[in-house]
Amino acid sequence: MSDISIGNISIGRKHRPFVIAEMSGNHNKSLDRALGIVEAAAKSGAHALKLQTYTADTMTLDVSGGEFFIDDVNNIWKGQHLYDLYKQAYTPWEWHTPIMQRANELGMICFSSPFDESAVDFLEEINVPAYKIASFELTDIPLIKKVALTGKPIILSTGMATLSDIKLAVNTIEKTSTSPICLLHCVSGYPTPIDEVNLKGIESLKENFDMPIGLSDHTLTTLTSVCATSMGANVIEKHLTLDRKSGGPDCEFSLEPEEFTRLCQDVRTAFTCLGSSERKTKDSEKNNTQFRRSIYVVKDIKKDQVITKDIIRIIRPSHGLEPKYYEDVLGRRANQDITAGTPLSYNLITEDLGIV
Repeated sequence: MSDISIGNISIGRKHRPFVIAEMSGNHNKSLDRALGIVEAAAKSGAHALKLQTYTADTMTLDVSGGEFFIDDVNNIWKGQHLYDLYKQAYTPWEWHTPIMQRANELGMICFSSPFDESAVDFLEEINVPAYKIASFELTDIPLIKKVALTGKPIILSTGMATLSDIKLAVNTIEKTSTSPICLLHCVSGYPTPIDEVNLKGIESLKENFDMPIGLSDHTLTTLTSVCATSMGANVIEKHLTLDRKSGGPDCEFSLEPEEFTRLCQDVRTAFTCLGSSERKTKDSEKNNTQFRRSIYVVKDIKKDQVITKDIIRIIRPSHGLEPKYYEDVLGRRANQDITAGTPLSYNLITEDLGIV
């Protein structure tokens, strides 16, 4: 798997996960609150802030009732019309530049998910460094082609998608441009129940695609992202809000700043814990190898005396012969007097067996 880069940050197996703070509609129609989320994301340790670029008119029709009304009792947006929901949640396009500028000032990358072709044109005007294709847009092949033509890195979220859906989206990009691609395992349940997270989907994506793989996490816990990191996730995306109590369209599955900070810290720790598959003594172990067991003389031995089980034992520390040589030294003779407490070595015994 080859690394990809977004801005000055490399994403791949050898790098700690690229953490994305998703603002979505958590600004609650306030630019000051949006900038507060930017600052909270930077303070938490996130690498990037992500926006969503659409308007209610580019998302749906201003129609009430029928299929434009959310009546699913299990949906957190139940009782709302689609148009009204998107009108409430969208990030005004004139906010994008000040948000991006503030993110850049604080050392973060800022990019967005476009939801139609006009959004791509706008985002190109303000020169975003990368694009995210949301799960719901993964099957919008014309949009994916439009994004691919920019040649910029593309992160694809795979919620609800079949393997054939994902392959079509990836193939579309690869046939259109040389845009680097990253895939995010995702479950588009808001919030996602723990028993539906299915993190083994990360393994499936790794088996089928030679590119960075990550997780778009909609659970109510930070543990999911930590577990994903332990499975080799290269990217972690999570929603961030300043305060769930203040409400907002996505607040129910968003982390507050303190939680997001812990997420970033725990993801870093989980990645560091992965280490390497190479088996070698670690620095913290080196001084403790002396406390392994080895063969010691436990009774005084005279020269030419035969080594028997009653005069040697396998004990700590490790300055004598390793325990694997125990059977080999039995029956040999001492070539000199040996006092009890001496670590046994081959230069203290003869090569030939004595008579036991």
